[in-house]
Amino acid sequence: MNKLFALGFVSLFFAVVGCSSDAANAITNPIDCHHVCQRYADCYNSSYDVDGCASKCADKANDSNNNQDHLDACNSCIGDKSCLNATFSCASDCSGIVP
Repeated sequence: MNKLFALGFVSLFFAVVGCSSDAANAITNPIDCHHVCQRYADCYNSSYDVDGCASKCADKANDSNNNQDHLDACNSCIGDKSCLNATFSCASDCSGIVP
């Protein structure tokens, strides 16, 4: 009976944690951050440390909803725009995420 109770508790825990918005952000942030940082490297500096940028970006985005919103705005803004268009259109949305 104790094993059944423990199994039920663990299952409930993972169901709640796995479905939380924080868990979804933890999965989404590295993908969005890597995309934004890689885009910067592709457009402006081929030797840019994309992995370092993505790691700092994800940590920052996980710190607050405002930072997450900022990342989402940048990622949405750059979309599939050309480098030149993204530079002029997305400068304020992406400031602080990439140089």
